[in-house]
Amino acid sequence: MPRLRFFSYVDLATKDARLLLSLFGPRVGTRLISYCYRVGGRLILECSKCLCMYARKICAEMQWLHFSVDLRWCSGVSELIILSFPFVYSFLFSVQRTLLGSSVDIGWLQRTKQLPVVEDGTTRFMELLHDVRNGVHCLPNNLVYLLIPGLFSNHGSLYFVNTKRCFSKMGLTCHIAKIHSEASVEKNSWELKQYIEELYWGSGKRVMLLGHSKGGVDAAAALSIYWSDLSDKVAGLALVQSPYGGCPIASDILREGQVAGQEARRIMEFIICKIIKGDMRSLEDLTYEKRKDFISKHTLPLGQIPLISFHTEASIAPGVLATMSHIAHAELPWLLPLPHFLRWFESENFGGKVPVILPASAAMAITALHMKLRYGEPSDGLVARCDAEVPGSVVVRLEKKLDHSWMVYSSLNKDQLEPDASEMCEALLTMLVEIGRTKKMQGDQVENSII
Repeated sequence: MPRLRFFSYVDLATKDARLLLSLFGPRVGTRLISYCYRVGGRLILECSKCLCMYARKICAEMQWLHFSVDLRWCSGVSELIILSFPFVYSFLFSVQRTLLGSSVDIGWLQRTKQLPVVEDGTTRFMELLHDVRNGVHCLPNNLVYLLIPGLFSNHGSLYFVNTKRCFSKMGLTCHIAKIHSEASVEKNSWELKQYIEELYWGSGKRVMLLGHSKGGVDAAAALSIYWSDLSDKVAGLALVQSPYGGCPIASDILREGQVAGQEARRIMEFIICKIIKGDMRSLEDLTYEKRKDFISKHTLPLGQIPLISFHTEASIAPGVLATMSHIAHAELPWLLPLPHFLRWFESENFGGKVPVILPASAAMAITALHMKLRYGEPSDGLVARCDAEVPGSVVVRLEKKLDHSWMVYSSLNKDQLEPDASEMCEALLTMLVEIGRTKKMQGDQVENSII
């Protein structure tokens, strides 16, 4: 660490000038020397206080962001210790910011006192899920059910497909929102607003929304910004594993000022903008900084619409690493015979289509373990549980270990005794209908009491 020792006076025209140049470098040292010459070329340092004031004055003119000094007496000699130079401070700040990560931001919604509290609806959800699995289907057909996919859904052809197929078999009107998932939240909120209006005017039925991941954030943004236009057209919203408060993974990648922050941002820009042909704001809008700014400007119409928040925790058991998820399928030319080990797909399940499988659950387990060890927070692999709870909503805290991708992509080795994603979506929407009816009855009672 550089150390300057000033005696009774300093002659900046000789060896001390070279000392300044060697300690501070040619650019900073030259500016220090030129400043000292402007004040007379010699400095009379009578005490430590004068030395400290002079050092601070130099640093103020040099526009140093941070400067700290430690003055000590050593045999009657004032000693000035520069504790942090700009480049040292910048490096230490980057390391500190990197190590700190999102530890301060995770759970900020729950720590904000002025926001409404949530209501636990896990028990009722499990009852409805049990009924659904036993063939009791209570969803009314006087609503349109709109499923809103999350980030990168345009590159997964099976996103929500099984859920829509099950709803159609029950005679329900169900749609998957055809939006550009890699667009910004503001842009998607406008597209969803138009989508909802088209469905409403085309069918004459109100629309029930279920958004997964960023899809839930997009849907909540549409209701927050355009509620005056959608209040009579939307019956409720269920946010499934949605980073309403923010996503620690997105924040850790795009945080400014951290070590290798610019390199990480350039890599993500290349992937999202060049390869996927998306908008970088789709990921930026999920950071804590952007979510805090958006929520402070646009609030959900709490109390005016039924809201459900659903979140899970991913399993980090070693067996999860062998789980493969079916995310898409590919069709081979009809002249090309399938290999023997793939013919069961053609004969039984996929009609000649070869499944595209990825270890999505393994990736979610790794990121969930990372967040558990680094922040001590349970997550589904991408979204911390505390950040998925929308203030004022009914919260479903599922104890079953499910990762972020399970809700939309089926597993090749799923347990038939366990509920699948379509059954859970049906139970969530059934619960949303119940909440809406309860709110309507309470509103009618209030009106009757006033009359």
